[in-house]
Amino acid sequence: MRAVVVQHVAFEGPALIGETLAAHGLDVEVLRMDLGAALPSVDEVAGLGAVVVMGGPMGAMDDDAFPYLAAERALLRSCVELDVPVLGVCLGAQLLAAALGAEVRTGPVEEVGIGTVTLTADGRGDAVLGPAGPSMPVLHWHRDTFALPAGATRLASTADYPNQAFRIGRSYGLQFHVETDAAALETMAPELPPQVRLDPDRVAAVAANGRGVLGRWARATLH
Repeated sequence: MRAVVVQHVAFEGPALIGETLAAHGLDVEVLRMDLGAALPSVDEVAGLGAVVVMGGPMGAMDDDAFPYLAAERALLRSCVELDVPVLGVCLGAQLLAAALGAEVRTGPVEEVGIGTVTLTADGRGDAVLGPAGPSMPVLHWHRDTFALPAGATRLASTADYPNQAFRIGRSYGLQFHVETDAAALETMAPELPPQVRLDPDRVAAVAANGRGVLGRWARATLH
């Protein structure tokens, strides 16, 4: 079965997500939207094993500059309707929320660097995030945020951004990054603000947590 990864910029690839999908027997197809890739048609959606949408510096509603974003939202809406698992990461989470009718807006502060998220009561009981404990290390890199879509369950928060993760059906939206290991962060580092410091021990903690989260996501949603 095929898994589609929608990538927007060269420095935000699937990293640990791609490894996880392949380990669970899916053929991984990376679609580089910045290089003119075409999204699956509506007729193809039901046959997909999963759709992953990565991050990027554009806004989720910047359709004038990036016309493919409207098509991505339509794809995500079809996936949820057909119960095809979605994993939205950062921009991908914002696109998933917008696809389901929720507002995406600019937040109060830029949240960037290695930090943590705190799981909600629902998050602590979630099969994917819950085993990580009451909080977990992640990479933050955003200013935009989203409202919780109707019917979605909030799973994680921070002080400035209450909607850090949500679940709806078999689909998950993560405002933060869990796919980044040391190699992925080395690729991302030149694009990060200069004041951001990537301590190797904290990078390792994010990667270890990410492997756990992604493995549980695959087991809970792909089979």
